Amino acid sequence: MVGSPKPKFIFGSLIRNLKWVSTAPSQLPPHPIDRLRPFFNGNKDIEHSDYELALVSALKSCSSLSALSQGQQIHSLVFKSGLLSNIFVRNSLISFYAKCRLISSAQSLFDTCSVLDPVSCNIMLAGYVKSGSLDNARQLFEKMPIKGCVSYTTMVMGLAQNNCWLEAIKVFKDMRLVGVIPNEVTLASVISAYSHVGGILNCRMLHASAFILGLETLNIVATNLVHMYCVCSSLGNARVLFDEIPERNVVTWNVMLNGFSKSGLVDLARDLFERMPAKDVVSWGTIIDGYVQVERLGEALRMCRSMLRTGLGPNEVMIVDLVSACGRSMAVTEGQQLHSATIRTGFDCYDFVQATIIHFYAACGKIDLAFLQFELGSKDHVSSWNALISGFIRNGMIEQARQMFDEMPEKDVFSWSSMISGYAQAEQSDLALQLFHEMVGSRVRPNEITMVSVFSSIATLGTLKEGRWAHEYILSNSIPLNDNLNAALIDMYAKCGSIITALQLFYEIQDKISSVSPWNAIICGLAMHGHANLSLKVFSQLQRVRIKPNGITFIGVLSACCHAGLVEAGEKYFKSMKNLYNIEPNIKHYGCMIDLLGRAGRLKEADEMIRKMPMKADVVIWGTLLAACRTHGNVEIGERAAENLAKLDSCHGAGRVLLSNIYADAGRWEDAFSVRRAMQSQRMKRSPGCSGVV
Repeated sequence: MVGSPKPKFIFGSLIRNLKWVSTAPSQLPPHPIDRLRPFFNGNKDIEHSDYELALVSALKSCSSLSALSQGQQIHSLVFKSGLLSNIFVRNSLISFYAKCRLISSAQSLFDTCSVLDPVSCNIMLAGYVKSGSLDNARQLFEKMPIKGCVSYTTMVMGLAQNNCWLEAIKVFKDMRLVGVIPNEVTLASVISAYSHVGGILNCRMLHASAFILGLETLNIVATNLVHMYCVCSSLGNARVLFDEIPERNVVTWNVMLNGFSKSGLVDLARDLFERMPAKDVVSWGTIIDGYVQVERLGEALRMCRSMLRTGLGPNEVMIVDLVSACGRSMAVTEGQQLHSATIRTGFDCYDFVQATIIHFYAACGKIDLAFLQFELGSKDHVSSWNALISGFIRNGMIEQARQMFDEMPEKDVFSWSSMISGYAQAEQSDLALQLFHEMVGSRVRPNEITMVSVFSSIATLGTLKEGRWAHEYILSNSIPLNDNLNAALIDMYAKCGSIITALQLFYEIQDKISSVSPWNAIICGLAMHGHANLSLKVFSQLQRVRIKPNGITFIGVLSACCHAGLVEAGEKYFKSMKNLYNIEPNIKHYGCMIDLLGRAGRLKEADEMIRKMPMKADVVIWGTLLAACRTHGNVEIGERAAENLAKLDSCHGAGRVLLSNIYADAGRWEDAFSVRRAMQSQRMKRSPGCSGVV
């Protein structure tokens, strides 16, 4: 069989078609095609062993060149030559098919092995992992008689790359248990898996393992450790390790840069950025995004211009990031300049870029330009339709949004969610629920965002039966309960009168909460129902966990103090907003304090607080003070409150009635009649009371 013909026609066409083959000087490493020459030139003096090596080399070259047809011809030649039983040649064939993603052909060859050879198994295992056939990889891995570092590493890496992080960690632990020593690729892969699981103790354990194994100075290991420290918010440890890495490449610098940027430490990120010996588009994009995240748009744009001067161009992610930031900041001119840049660079053809530009114009109130962009762009992408519908809703054009919604050729869950949310925000709760039921009927599965709007609408209507049905719906359809959805559920039950159910639901999820939203819902709900002490007790529990209260939290807390008449406690909480939590009180917080002081009869303090407020008092605040003056019979402050109320709303009949009653209570009948006559002459009417209870 050694004397079998070795036809050179197999590679002739391959050589002719590879016009890009380098003609570099001889000192450079040979191109893969050069390894084929002794084989396809038909050298009849090749010894048997040399011929086998030539076959192996030829198959390796076919793998690197993805030369499928030529590799298959070599397979035929191997079969005719009777060399298929040669383990080296057969493994090369399995590797060739696996690397060319012909897994079924590789598996057919692998199945001919009478004995499971470790090398064959590793090649096949890598092929399964590369093609995403994890179930086949798992089955082969379990039956492998011998598993070495390559086997474990391939499995850990494949599982980590396919988001099976816990399973990857388990395989790594099994590897260490049986005494197989990991290499740098194994460690880098398992560090990547642990990064998604989190935990600073895990990070330190892996760092210690890398040190013991002598791998901590290798760039691939050290870079992944720096990333994990950043993910665990341990930037100090990340920076110490980063500084100890002997040879840092641009990826290492970018990882540390990203750690600072994502944590909002953009000034530290900038210092690091300026020290970088080389910067790529990822480096620039990271520092630009860092400025965007802390709402320093001007500096982000200046960095973008600096990047352009270096000759680097933006990528589509950077463009979307900056245009979105311009929309949030209402920076019309800068956004339009970026729009021009997207046209020049050709990024405007991407559907998500087009949708971002539509969203930008709508966010800036330029709905006509948003509509023009939609008309000029491709209408084949549902994201552009969704962006325009959201834009109409944002600008209060609910009817136009519904018209666009009805004209959509196809609707996804975001289309339905946007429209339902629009109705909920426009206080058209009946239409929101009607559309939700149409969505369910059309077999589009709602998501968490949809259900938040649905529960908000139910809460507005106060229909507890509908709320219970919707709650059962999300449970039976396995819709994930995130913090926002849990908060909406608690709020719905509270506003529908079932505060006990709301409280039970809160206590069921209390240990799983990661944001302040569910806490706010139960604190405000309890305060609304008059359970002031329990509301404040829940707030004290919030103060003991690692979740920071926000402005909404304190509206609930101050409302609870109002209901219970806890003036000193209310004042303490109000001062703690700025002193402890760096939260600037808004007009609603001041309104709660005016109500609290007014109910307690401390009208002079309430009046003084209004004078010192950083914003002008509105109708609600003056009305609250006026009502307190009626309760406590303070004519002087009541007159001043009524005067300011009239300046803001000259037709505010309820305020005039309160002032008239204050005069009457004080025995100043002439003044009372004077106010009533003025109301009649101006034909002012007091709005009648009403009830939502049927």
